[in-house]
Amino acid sequence: MTTSPDSKSSPPRLYHTGTPLTRTLRVRYPAGRGTIRLRTEFDWDRDIEPVAVSDDGTTMTFEVSADQPFVYFKPCLVREGRYHWAVGPNGLLLMGEEDDRICYPFFEGEERGSFTPLIEIPSAILGRTHKLRVYLPPGYHENTLATYPVVYMQDGQNLFFPEEAFMGHDWAVDDTSQTLRAMRAVEDMIVVGVYSGDRMREYTRPGYAEYGRSLVEELVPAEQRILRVGGHRRFRSVWGSSLGGVVSFYTCWQHPEVFGSACCMSSTFSHKDDLIERVLTERPRDVAFYLDSGWPGDNYEVTMAMATALIARGWRYGHNLMHMCFPNAAHNEGAWGVRLHLPMQFFNGAVARASRALAPVLKD
Repeated sequence: MTTSPDSKSSPPRLYHTGTPLTRTLRVRYPAGRGTIRLRTEFDWDRDIEPVAVSDDGTTMTFEVSADQPFVYFKPCLVREGRYHWAVGPNGLLLMGEEDDRICYPFFEGEERGSFTPLIEIPSAILGRTHKLRVYLPPGYHENTLATYPVVYMQDGQNLFFPEEAFMGHDWAVDDTSQTLRAMRAVEDMIVVGVYSGDRMREYTRPGYAEYGRSLVEELVPAEQRILRVGGHRRFRSVWGSSLGGVVSFYTCWQHPEVFGSACCMSSTFSHKDDLIERVLTERPRDVAFYLDSGWPGDNYEVTMAMATALIARGWRYGHNLMHMCFPNAAHNEGAWGVRLHLPMQFFNGAVARASRALAPVLKD
Protein backbone atom coordinates (compact mmCIF):
# COMPACT_ATOMS: atom_id res chain seq x y z
CA MET A 1 0.00 0.00 0.00
CA THR A 2 1.25 3.47 -0.87
CA THR A 3 -0.08 6.18 1.42
CA SER A 4 0.88 9.77 0.67
CA PRO A 5 1.19 12.35 3.44
CA ASP A 6 -1.89 14.18 4.70
CA SER A 7 -1.00 17.21 2.60
CA LYS A 8 1.44 17.49 -0.29
CA SER A 9 1.38 21.29 -0.12
CA SER A 10 2.42 23.10 3.03
CA PRO A 11 0.15 25.90 4.33
CA PRO A 12 1.55 29.40 4.86
CA ARG A 13 3.93 29.34 7.81
CA LEU A 14 2.60 30.94 10.97
CA TYR A 15 5.35 29.92 13.39
CA HIS A 16 9.11 30.25 13.31
CA THR A 17 12.07 30.49 15.64
CA GLY A 18 14.85 33.05 15.46
CA THR A 19 17.50 30.36 15.16
CA PRO A 20 17.39 26.86 13.64
CA LEU A 21 16.65 23.94 15.96
CA THR A 22 18.18 20.51 15.36
CA ARG A 23 17.30 17.14 16.83
CA THR A 24 17.47 13.46 16.01
CA LEU A 25 14.68 10.97 15.44
CA ARG A 26 15.02 7.21 15.65
CA VAL A 27 12.85 4.99 13.45
CA ARG A 28 12.63 1.23 14.01
CA TYR A 29 11.38 -1.30 11.48
CA PRO A 30 12.24 -4.98 10.87
CA ALA A 31 15.36 -5.40 8.73
CA GLY A 32 15.33 -6.95 5.27
CA ARG A 33 12.01 -5.52 4.07
CA GLY A 34 13.37 -2.44 2.33
CA THR A 35 15.13 0.83 3.07
CA ILE A 36 13.71 3.51 5.37
CA ARG A 37 13.89 7.15 4.35
CA LEU A 38 12.36 10.21 6.01
CA ARG A 39 10.35 12.98 4.38
CA THR A 40 9.07 16.17 5.96
CA GLU A 41 6.62 18.98 5.34
CA PHE A 42 9.44 21.19 4.03
CA ASP A 43 9.65 19.04 0.90
CA TRP A 44 7.51 15.91 0.67
CA ASP A 45 9.48 14.85 -2.43
CA ARG A 46 12.96 14.99 -0.88
CA ASP A 47 14.53 12.09 1.01
CA ILE A 48 16.36 12.57 4.29
CA GLU A 49 19.01 9.88 4.64
CA PRO A 50 19.82 8.36 8.06
CA VAL A 51 22.93 9.61 9.79
CA ALA A 52 23.33 6.26 11.58
CA VAL A 53 22.01 2.70 11.28
CA SER A 54 22.19 0.10 14.05
CA ASP A 55 24.33 -3.00 13.53
CA ASP A 56 21.26 -5.19 13.12
CA GLY A 57 19.74 -2.82 10.56
CA THR A 58 16.53 -2.21 12.49
CA THR A 59 17.09 1.30 13.87
CA MET A 60 17.72 4.34 11.67
CA THR A 61 18.67 7.68 13.20
CA PHE A 62 17.73 10.81 11.25
CA GLU A 63 18.74 14.40 11.90
CA VAL A 64 16.19 17.15 11.27
CA SER A 65 16.75 20.92 11.39
CA ALA A 66 14.04 23.57 11.29
CA ASP A 67 13.45 27.19 12.17
CA GLN A 68 10.10 26.33 13.76
CA PRO A 69 9.22 24.42 16.95
CA PHE A 70 7.64 21.40 15.23
CA VAL A 71 7.92 19.45 12.00
CA TYR A 72 5.45 17.06 10.40
CA PHE A 73 7.12 14.01 8.88
CA LYS A 74 6.54 10.58 7.42
CA PRO A 75 8.84 7.59 7.10
CA CYS A 76 8.92 5.92 3.69
CA LEU A 77 9.77 2.31 2.94
CA VAL A 78 11.65 2.01 -0.34
CA ARG A 79 11.31 -1.47 -1.82
CA GLU A 80 12.18 -2.48 -5.38
CA GLY A 81 12.27 1.16 -6.39
CA ARG A 82 8.78 1.94 -5.07
CA TYR A 83 8.01 4.29 -2.20
CA HIS A 84 5.52 3.17 0.42
CA TRP A 85 4.42 5.93 2.78
CA ALA A 86 3.74 5.08 6.41
CA VAL A 87 0.06 4.43 7.03
CA GLY A 88 -1.82 6.95 9.13
CA PRO A 89 -1.52 10.66 9.92
CA ASN A 90 1.75 12.51 9.59
CA GLY A 91 4.15 12.18 12.50
CA LEU A 92 4.71 15.22 14.70
CA LEU A 93 8.32 15.93 15.64
CA LEU A 94 8.65 18.39 18.54
CA MET A 95 11.96 20.13 18.11
CA GLY A 96 12.51 20.90 21.78
CA GLU A 97 12.10 17.29 22.89
CA GLU A 98 14.92 14.88 23.63
CA ASP A 99 15.14 11.85 21.34
CA ASP A 100 13.52 9.45 23.83
CA ARG A 101 10.47 8.25 21.89
CA ILE A 102 11.17 5.89 19.00
CA CYS A 103 8.94 5.95 15.91
CA TYR A 104 7.55 2.54 14.86
CA PRO A 105 5.95 3.00 11.42
CA PHE A 106 3.92 0.50 9.45
CA PHE A 107 3.21 0.50 5.74
CA GLU A 108 0.37 -1.96 5.20
CA GLY A 109 -3.11 -2.51 6.60
CA GLU A 110 -5.62 -0.14 8.13
CA GLU A 111 -5.20 3.08 10.08
CA ARG A 112 -7.47 1.82 12.86
CA GLY A 113 -6.59 -0.71 15.52
CA SER A 114 -8.08 -4.17 15.75
CA PHE A 115 -9.73 -6.45 18.29
CA THR A 116 -8.93 -9.99 19.26
CA PRO A 117 -11.71 -12.55 19.42
CA LEU A 118 -13.13 -13.04 22.89
CA ILE A 119 -10.42 -14.71 24.98
CA GLU A 120 -11.30 -17.07 27.84
CA ILE A 121 -8.84 -17.76 30.64
CA PRO A 122 -9.83 -20.13 33.47
CA SER A 123 -9.35 -18.72 36.97
CA ALA A 124 -8.64 -21.20 39.74
CA ILE A 125 -8.57 -18.29 42.20
CA LEU A 126 -12.08 -17.06 41.37
CA GLY A 127 -13.54 -20.42 40.38
CA ARG A 128 -14.79 -19.08 37.06
CA THR A 129 -13.54 -18.13 33.61
CA HIS A 130 -12.26 -14.67 32.73
CA LYS A 131 -13.51 -13.23 29.45
CA LEU A 132 -11.23 -10.69 27.78
CA ARG A 133 -11.35 -8.54 24.66
CA VAL A 134 -8.06 -6.95 23.63
CA TYR A 135 -7.68 -3.81 21.54
CA LEU A 136 -4.44 -3.82 19.54
CA PRO A 137 -3.09 -0.56 18.11
CA PRO A 138 -2.69 -0.20 14.32
CA GLY A 139 0.50 -1.69 12.93
CA TYR A 140 0.77 -4.19 15.80
CA HIS A 141 1.07 -7.20 13.51
CA GLU A 142 3.46 -5.63 10.97
CA ASN A 143 6.07 -3.78 13.01
CA THR A 144 6.93 -6.52 15.45
CA LEU A 145 9.77 -4.52 17.02
CA ALA A 146 7.31 -2.34 18.93
CA THR A 147 6.24 -3.07 22.49
CA TYR A 148 3.39 -1.24 24.19
CA PRO A 149 2.05 -0.13 27.54
CA VAL A 150 -0.91 -2.27 28.58
CA VAL A 151 -4.08 -1.03 30.25
CA TYR A 152 -6.40 -3.40 32.13
CA MET A 153 -9.93 -1.97 32.11
CA GLN A 154 -12.70 -3.36 34.29
CA ASP A 155 -16.23 -3.99 32.95
CA GLY A 156 -14.74 -4.92 29.58
CA GLN A 157 -18.19 -5.58 28.11
CA ASN A 158 -18.89 -1.82 28.27
CA LEU A 159 -15.78 -0.57 26.50
CA PHE A 160 -15.96 -1.24 22.77
CA PHE A 161 -19.29 -2.45 21.35
CA PRO A 162 -22.77 -0.96 21.99
CA GLU A 163 -24.41 -4.36 21.52
CA GLU A 164 -22.49 -5.69 24.54
CA ALA A 165 -22.59 -2.59 26.73
CA PHE A 166 -24.97 -1.70 29.57
CA MET A 167 -28.05 0.07 28.15
CA GLY A 168 -26.35 -0.01 24.73
CA HIS A 169 -23.83 2.73 25.57
CA ASP A 170 -20.15 1.82 25.36
CA TRP A 171 -17.08 3.90 26.31
CA ALA A 172 -15.85 4.03 22.67
CA VAL A 173 -12.32 3.37 23.89
CA ASP A 174 -11.04 2.57 20.42
CA ASP A 175 -12.44 5.80 18.96
CA THR A 176 -10.80 7.92 21.67
CA SER A 177 -7.52 6.09 21.24
CA GLN A 178 -7.67 6.59 17.48
CA THR A 179 -8.39 10.31 17.78
CA LEU A 180 -5.53 10.89 20.22
CA ARG A 181 -3.27 8.88 17.93
CA ALA A 182 -4.20 11.07 14.97
CA MET A 183 -3.35 14.12 17.10
CA ARG A 184 -0.03 12.50 18.09
CA ALA A 185 -1.04 13.41 21.65
CA VAL A 186 -0.43 9.94 23.12
CA GLU A 187 1.69 6.92 22.42
CA ASP A 188 -0.03 3.71 21.34
CA MET A 189 -1.27 1.33 24.02
CA ILE A 190 -2.89 -2.08 24.30
CA VAL A 191 -6.23 -2.18 26.12
CA VAL A 192 -7.32 -5.41 27.82
CA GLY A 193 -11.05 -5.28 28.55
CA VAL A 194 -11.75 -7.62 31.48
CA TYR A 195 -15.42 -8.58 31.47
CA SER A 196 -17.01 -8.44 34.91
CA GLY A 197 -18.35 -11.35 36.90
CA ASP A 198 -20.06 -10.65 40.22
CA ARG A 199 -19.21 -6.94 40.48
CA MET A 200 -20.64 -6.42 43.95
CA ARG A 201 -18.51 -9.20 45.39
CA GLU A 202 -15.33 -9.05 43.30
CA TYR A 203 -15.01 -5.25 43.12
CA THR A 204 -15.45 -4.61 46.89
CA ARG A 205 -13.92 -5.80 50.16
CA PRO A 206 -13.16 -8.60 50.88
CA GLY A 207 -13.80 -10.11 47.44
CA TYR A 208 -11.48 -7.72 45.65
CA ALA A 209 -8.49 -9.39 47.31
CA GLU A 210 -9.06 -12.57 45.31
CA TYR A 211 -9.92 -10.62 42.18
CA GLY A 212 -6.71 -8.60 42.43
CA ARG A 213 -4.71 -11.80 42.93
CA SER A 214 -6.34 -13.25 39.82
CA LEU A 215 -5.29 -10.24 37.74
CA VAL A 216 -1.72 -10.49 39.05
CA GLU A 217 -1.23 -14.26 39.12
CA GLU A 218 -3.39 -15.39 36.19
CA LEU A 219 -4.02 -12.58 33.68
CA VAL A 220 -0.66 -10.79 33.76
CA PRO A 221 1.32 -14.00 33.05
CA ALA A 222 -1.06 -14.73 30.16
CA GLU A 223 -0.57 -11.16 28.87
CA GLN A 224 3.19 -11.62 28.88
CA ARG A 225 2.86 -14.84 26.86
CA ILE A 226 0.55 -13.59 24.13
CA LEU A 227 1.11 -9.81 23.84
CA ARG A 228 4.14 -7.63 23.08
CA VAL A 229 4.09 -5.42 26.13
CA GLY A 230 6.67 -3.56 28.16
CA GLY A 231 7.56 -5.90 31.00
CA HIS A 232 8.19 -3.23 33.63
CA ARG A 233 5.35 -2.22 35.96
CA ARG A 234 5.60 1.37 34.69
CA PHE A 235 4.03 0.10 31.45
CA ARG A 236 1.09 -1.65 33.16
CA SER A 237 -1.93 0.11 34.65
CA VAL A 238 -5.41 -0.85 35.86
CA TRP A 239 -8.53 1.26 35.17
CA GLY A 240 -12.17 1.31 36.16
CA SER A 241 -15.22 3.38 37.05
CA SER A 242 -17.55 3.31 40.05
CA LEU A 243 -16.92 -0.03 41.82
CA GLY A 244 -14.45 -0.77 39.02
CA GLY A 245 -12.47 2.25 40.14
CA VAL A 246 -12.36 0.89 43.68
CA VAL A 247 -11.01 -2.50 42.64
CA SER A 248 -8.50 -0.79 40.34
CA PHE A 249 -7.20 1.39 43.19
CA TYR A 250 -7.03 -1.63 45.50
CA THR A 251 -5.16 -3.76 42.97
CA CYS A 252 -2.56 -1.06 42.29
CA TRP A 253 -2.13 -0.31 46.03
CA GLN A 254 -1.90 -3.97 46.98
CA HIS A 255 0.34 -5.05 44.09
CA PRO A 256 2.62 -2.09 43.26
CA GLU A 257 5.29 -4.49 42.04
CA VAL A 258 2.99 -5.41 39.12
CA PHE A 259 0.86 -2.31 38.43
CA GLY A 260 2.50 1.11 38.33
CA SER A 261 -0.66 3.21 38.11
CA ALA A 262 -4.44 3.19 38.36
CA CYS A 263 -7.24 5.23 36.82
CA CYS A 264 -10.28 5.51 39.13
CA MET A 265 -13.30 7.35 37.72
CA SER A 266 -16.35 8.12 39.90
CA SER A 267 -15.16 5.61 42.48
CA THR A 268 -17.25 4.60 45.48
CA PHE A 269 -14.42 4.93 48.00
CA SER A 270 -15.39 3.94 51.58
CA HIS A 271 -18.67 2.26 50.52
CA LYS A 272 -17.35 -1.26 50.97
CA ASP A 273 -13.62 -0.70 51.31
CA ASP A 274 -11.06 0.77 53.69
CA LEU A 275 -8.79 2.32 51.07
CA ILE A 276 -8.77 5.89 52.41
CA GLU A 277 -7.74 4.59 55.84
CA ARG A 278 -5.01 2.48 54.27
CA VAL A 279 -3.64 5.46 52.35
CA LEU A 280 -3.53 7.53 55.56
CA THR A 281 -1.88 4.84 57.72
CA GLU A 282 0.20 2.51 55.56
CA ARG A 283 3.57 2.96 53.92
CA PRO A 284 3.10 4.99 50.72
CA ARG A 285 3.44 3.05 47.47
CA ASP A 286 5.48 4.29 44.53
CA VAL A 287 2.52 4.32 42.16
CA ALA A 288 0.53 6.97 40.27
CA PHE A 289 -3.21 7.67 40.32
CA TYR A 290 -5.76 9.45 38.16
CA LEU A 291 -8.97 10.26 40.10
CA ASP A 292 -12.09 12.06 38.89
CA SER A 293 -15.80 12.43 39.51
CA GLY A 294 -18.83 14.39 38.42
CA TRP A 295 -20.85 16.82 40.51
CA PRO A 296 -23.28 16.81 42.20
CA GLY A 297 -23.30 13.22 43.35
CA ASP A 298 -21.20 10.79 41.28
CA ASN A 299 -19.06 10.03 44.36
CA TYR A 300 -17.69 13.57 44.26
CA GLU A 301 -16.99 14.01 47.97
CA VAL A 302 -15.27 10.67 48.56
CA THR A 303 -13.11 11.15 45.47
CA MET A 304 -12.01 14.54 46.83
CA ALA A 305 -11.30 12.86 50.17
CA MET A 306 -9.11 10.22 48.53
CA ALA A 307 -7.22 12.82 46.50
CA THR A 308 -6.43 14.92 49.57
CA ALA A 309 -5.43 11.80 51.52
CA LEU A 310 -2.88 11.01 48.81
CA ILE A 311 -1.61 14.60 48.86
CA ALA A 312 -1.23 14.36 52.65
CA ARG A 313 0.96 11.27 52.19
CA GLY A 314 3.33 12.83 49.68
CA TRP A 315 1.73 12.46 46.23
CA ARG A 316 2.41 15.45 43.98
CA TYR A 317 -0.39 16.89 41.90
CA GLY A 318 0.41 16.70 38.19
CA HIS A 319 3.37 14.39 38.77
CA ASN A 320 2.09 11.11 40.21
CA LEU A 321 -1.47 12.26 40.95
CA MET A 322 -4.14 13.90 38.82
CA HIS A 323 -7.57 14.81 40.17
CA MET A 324 -10.36 16.36 38.10
CA CYS A 325 -13.97 17.42 38.80
CA PHE A 326 -16.68 17.63 36.11
CA PRO A 327 -19.70 19.86 36.77
CA ASN A 328 -23.04 18.16 36.03
CA ALA A 329 -21.39 14.97 34.73
CA ALA A 330 -23.55 11.86 35.07
CA HIS A 331 -22.62 8.46 36.48
CA ASN A 332 -22.70 6.39 33.30
CA GLU A 333 -20.67 4.94 30.46
CA GLY A 334 -21.22 7.94 28.21
CA ALA A 335 -19.77 10.37 30.77
CA TRP A 336 -16.72 8.18 31.41
CA GLY A 337 -16.13 7.72 27.71
CA VAL A 338 -16.25 11.48 27.06
CA ARG A 339 -13.43 12.18 29.55
CA LEU A 340 -11.40 9.06 28.89
CA HIS A 341 -8.92 11.12 26.89
CA LEU A 342 -7.69 12.79 30.11
CA PRO A 343 -6.23 9.74 31.88
CA MET A 344 -4.89 8.52 28.55
CA GLN A 345 -2.93 11.76 28.26
CA PHE A 346 -1.88 11.79 31.92
CA PHE A 347 -0.47 8.28 31.82
CA ASN A 348 0.66 7.97 28.22
CA GLY A 349 0.63 11.42 26.68
CA ALA A 350 3.55 12.70 24.66
CA VAL A 351 4.18 15.69 26.94
CA ALA A 352 3.65 13.68 30.13
CA ARG A 353 6.08 10.99 29.00
CA ALA A 354 8.67 13.63 28.05
CA SER A 355 8.36 15.14 31.53
CA ARG A 356 8.75 11.81 33.27
CA ALA A 357 11.79 10.94 31.19
CA LEU A 358 13.54 13.80 32.98
CA ALA A 359 11.85 13.37 36.38
CA PRO A 360 10.91 9.67 36.73
CA VAL A 361 7.80 8.87 38.77
CA LEU A 362 8.39 5.16 39.32
CA LYS A 363 11.85 5.13 40.80
CA ASP A 364 12.85 1.56 40.06
